[in-house]
Amino acid sequence: MAPLPPVTTIDRHTPPPVADERATFEGWLDFYRATLAMKCAGLTEEQVRTPSTPPSTMTLLGLVQHMAEVERNWFRRVLAGENAPPIYGTGDGGHDGGFELTDDGTFDSARANWEAEIRQARTNCAARDLEQTSPFRGGEVSLRWIYTHMIAEYARHCGHADLIRERIDGATGV
Repeated sequence: MAPLPPVTTIDRHTPPPVADERATFEGWLDFYRATLAMKCAGLTEEQVRTPSTPPSTMTLLGLVQHMAEVERNWFRRVLAGENAPPIYGTGDGGHDGGFELTDDGTFDSARANWEAEIRQARTNCAARDLEQTSPFRGGEVSLRWIYTHMIAEYARHCGHADLIRERIDGATGV
């Protein structure tokens, strides 16, 4: 299999050190989105399917699939109130899914799904104020809270991706 695009083709910008709240949230979220993409760059299909270390079965492909589900859950189901079925698997609505790999799932299709969910997330957020709320678990949640949660979710999983990538080919940092 051909390797995935090299790291140099991924556009990652440091979030603005002085900006309004929304630009700061969006800057950090995009930074971590790009970081996850960079952790997968330059690897073969076999490598993105390589699990971390036993007993974990977590892979870079599974992380990308999972983040497509997370984007879909928070920015479509919760924020926009859409009826968006899970992309990967069934069960709890998909927000915790995606980690499991199938024989026919590829990184190209997972990345396309993930990028489509990111585009839709940006569209769904564009017309909303940070204070705007949506129903959530018998209460409400603001876009500000969703952005904060998503930054934390990506940061945690980028740490996982760091360790998996280092195990695959020794690459660290970025």
